[in-house]
Amino acid sequence: MTQPSAISQHGSNESASDMVLTPPPALSIEEQAAIFARARRQASGFPDYPGSPPLNLDDSYAIQSAATALWPDPVAGWKVGRILPELAQSLGEKRFIGPIFATQIGTARKDTPFPAIEGGFAAFEAELIITVASDCPPEKFDWTIEQALEVAGAMHIGVEIAGSPLASINDLGSFATIAAYGNNNGLIVGAEIVGWRDRPLDSIGCTTRIGSSVVGTAAASVIPGSPLGAFAFALGQAARLGLPLRKGMQISTGALTGVHTVTIGQSCNADFGADGHITCTVVAAQPTG
Repeated sequence: MTQPSAISQHGSNESASDMVLTPPPALSIEEQAAIFARARRQASGFPDYPGSPPLNLDDSYAIQSAATALWPDPVAGWKVGRILPELAQSLGEKRFIGPIFATQIGTARKDTPFPAIEGGFAAFEAELIITVASDCPPEKFDWTIEQALEVAGAMHIGVEIAGSPLASINDLGSFATIAAYGNNNGLIVGAEIVGWRDRPLDSIGCTTRIGSSVVGTAAASVIPGSPLGAFAFALGQAARLGLPLRKGMQISTGALTGVHTVTIGQSCNADFGADGHITCTVVAAQPTG
């Protein structure tokens, strides 16, 4: 499953300067997608990108779409992430989306399990989640915040289970992240934020702790363009992928306090003050067959 660079050696006396580095093999979009889907089903991590990572948005989303088609559960939501600033400037695109599958959306409880793929990557991300209130037109690719507000339902506190079997995903850049299911492995939905439409963004915020350490504090105003801006982007991008948003889908609008890498056994807490909190324990993800 791993595709390390190989070293070609022609004799035991060959010096390091004579060694030839062989690039990773070229794998098709379908082959890359199949590797991600299989590893995710097996809950088994691997260190290196399979083959050569994609070099543009079209190929990244093509791999994501192929991997999504291989997953047995329907898409029930989308995570919105940020493209790295240096790449965003050249692309003219600041965000991306990744699918969240139906059986991997759960409701927060007293101590919610946070599954992490052994040998892979896992990160705890406090999020604001917006529910889609009605089916959206498949041909509408561009949404203003005002238009997005018309199809926005309840807002909830939440936690994205950021994760992948690809251990190095967070070091490989946005194209690899998009390809590998958007680096999403689930979503935890917490309490509803009552009256969110009438509240200033600075009144909605979170403090995140990993173990006993505070690792981030922020208000909703730190999300570029606001949570509704992220929601509007998801509306358009999902339609461009041929999967327009449907009533009841959950849209995770971005890491509020940052991306916090976690390991099995750690405790994590997203404290949204009067709006509620979510406490999790990181556990080993189980194979899904």
